[in-house]
Amino acid sequence: MPIASRKGGRPFQEHRRVLEGIVWRYRTGSPWRDLPAEFGPWQTAWKRHRRFSGDGTWDRIYAEILADADAAGEIEWAVSVDSTINRAHQHATNLPRDTGGSIELQEFAGGAA
Repeated sequence: MPIASRKGGRPFQEHRRVLEGIVWRYRTGSPWRDLPAEFGPWQTAWKRHRRFSGDGTWDRIYAEILADADAAGEIEWAVSVDSTINRAHQHATNLPRDTGGSIELQEFAGGAA
């Protein structure tokens, strides 16, 4: 877990309590302001979540948990992809439309009559 800034300021509150508040908030889907007092001020949980999102802490935590679960054989890596998952509307692409060539190639090939 990251440590508080060396520039000064307040030291971090206990990580465990704040992280449990963040998890509680996502599990219940409630607003940050409804965070119970047992997790500390809602502003602290929100700021910690924002800071950890910005500096990649959540990504490192997720990667560590994933690596531990993979080492223990708790992850099934088989993936099933169905074509209905990958469908996109014809206008959803950013690629230019290919009509088969330039205008010169589409002219009558027999020449002038």
